[in-house]
Amino acid sequence: MSAEDIEKKTKKKKSSKTDKSEVKEVDDAKKRKRSKKSEEEPSEVVDAAADEPTKKKKKKESKKETEETADEPIKAKKSSKPVITATTDPKTLPLDIFKLSDPIKSCLRSQNIETLFPIQAMTLDHGIEGFDIVGRARTGCGKTLAFVLPIIERFIAEQKSGQFNSKAAGRFPSCIVLAPTRELAKQVFEVFNNLAKTVNLSTLCVYGGTPYDSQEMALRRGVDIIVGTPGRVKDLIERKALQLSNIRYRVLDEVDQMLAMGFIEDVELILKQGENNRDVIQTLLFSATMPKWVQSLCKRFLKSDAKFVDLIGDDKMQAAVTVRHMMLPCSFQQRDGLLKDLITSYGAGARTIIFVDSKKDAAELSVTLGDSLGAQALHGDLAQSMREQTLDGFRKGRFNILIATDVAARGLDITGVELVMMTDPPTDWETYIHRSGRTGRAGSTGTCICLVSRKYEYMIPIIEARGSMKFERIGAPQPTDMARISAERACDMLKEVDASVVEFFRDAAKNFLADAVSPEDALARALAKVTGYKTMKARSLLTAHDDCTTLLITVGESVSAQPLNSPAAIWGYFRRMLRINEALLDQVKRLTLTTDGRAGVFDVPSEHADVFIKAAKNVEGLEVEFPTKLPELKQREGGPTGGMGGG
Repeated sequence: MSAEDIEKKTKKKKSSKTDKSEVKEVDDAKKRKRSKKSEEEPSEVVDAAADEPTKKKKKKESKKETEETADEPIKAKKSSKPVITATTDPKTLPLDIFKLSDPIKSCLRSQNIETLFPIQAMTLDHGIEGFDIVGRARTGCGKTLAFVLPIIERFIAEQKSGQFNSKAAGRFPSCIVLAPTRELAKQVFEVFNNLAKTVNLSTLCVYGGTPYDSQEMALRRGVDIIVGTPGRVKDLIERKALQLSNIRYRVLDEVDQMLAMGFIEDVELILKQGENNRDVIQTLLFSATMPKWVQSLCKRFLKSDAKFVDLIGDDKMQAAVTVRHMMLPCSFQQRDGLLKDLITSYGAGARTIIFVDSKKDAAELSVTLGDSLGAQALHGDLAQSMREQTLDGFRKGRFNILIATDVAARGLDITGVELVMMTDPPTDWETYIHRSGRTGRAGSTGTCICLVSRKYEYMIPIIEARGSMKFERIGAPQPTDMARISAERACDMLKEVDASVVEFFRDAAKNFLADAVSPEDALARALAKVTGYKTMKARSLLTAHDDCTTLLITVGESVSAQPLNSPAAIWGYFRRMLRINEALLDQVKRLTLTTDGRAGVFDVPSEHADVFIKAAKNVEGLEVEFPTKLPELKQREGGPTGGMGGG
């Protein structure tokens, strides 16, 4: 079943009863009728993205379907479930309206899970009924439980009917789950294990970088569910330690990432182990995208009546809509200091991931930010035990800033990440989507800030076009703002000082106050010192260069009746109306117009900023000021607005 087949089937079945029955619960008689219908029609699509109730066409189809089924002998009961779409509020999907057994509901509630997300709700019935499933959804939408829940429920049903014995020694696995990375495999294993142990199912996680002995010993004792990376699973098969002859359920998670990581041969070898039992194996495949290889897997290894649950549809927006996407031009020399200030401004105390492009960058940046912010690095050169220890510390809040290569960009389910930062945009737009998707997950909102050096400016419009999103251009945090934030935190820290300690400093405080201008002045000086401020340097809003000041020039209609189309007009105003000398004009950099054409921003050396301010005071129709934040700017040719070049 290819993606093209799915699209054709979607269009063909827009007005059919079968499609509508997937989003409305009916009684058992109708379900039997639907199952019979499925035998005649090989594939069925549940297109949540196209099934928005606001569309008039769907309303008409719903009415038509009601008329068609009105004369059936057994009428459908009114469903307690809402019509489920990609945007359905999870609050309308409580556990009690779904076919979940009591032990499973109790286990979920013990983890503070009271509702299902749309992808989970839409796959549950199909999975329990034994259909193969292809799930397409954005990152962070709860895909793991979407395959774990129906498989565990099927195990429970088999236990009750006596078809399955989870106590038989040496039993071969009944379920196998493949994940592209060891981190994702461990994460999926934890979700499976939490539910499986409530019904006495044995689980095992296998991945590279760990000894074979313990894994092979567990397989000899017998396991029910095995979760692993394709490479290690293949190795265990070739070592005759893993037998897949008893497999009844198999899951492929993040299949497109397996393709990107070169696991094609390994995955196909593993899937072919069950070719003789294809009719009894239920396959659940999840992928954010549908490249040709993934389509080929669907056609070759899934049954013809597989259900395609699509929460993306024809929607081209790939970036998470719950994330605020920001960018800021920055040279390498300003990077470390700017990262620190951005974290302080946008993610103070929040869980933050900083993505870098190399292991070397991760190690170096962790040293720079380690002392001041407690940041730690995660990259491929770390031993597996150290990687696990680092991730565990980040998850449990022992430190709040993780500096990572793309080893952490896919699959890791780290909750509560509020801020994602990138030291440069990646050279492919999909990597940006995956990185930024570490925040704004499962209905939460988040912020992603991308620093942009001149070398990678070209990627910004590509990411915007392919990801169907728009970057918000932000200015560098100003030293005055940072001083204010630091002072507030220092005041909070002062409150934590024990009274017994204060006595040792009281005499010195009295002596200092005697010579101070005022008590407020004395305390202000103390706060400045403890927060590291002796002098205050300006910083460009446009590029974060130190000792540069960004100015905003506004052009009134008395000067120009029409909006400006080119920065050349402002250069003329500098010369003719403000009478700025050429030597100073040579130091003006990055002059960029605002989108409304009524103003422009530019950088000048901080010591010369007042020259422009004073020159404009006596000129009617022109105003020059210090902006506190950047207005919306026009795109400059050759790169983002306010690039690293000159004016």
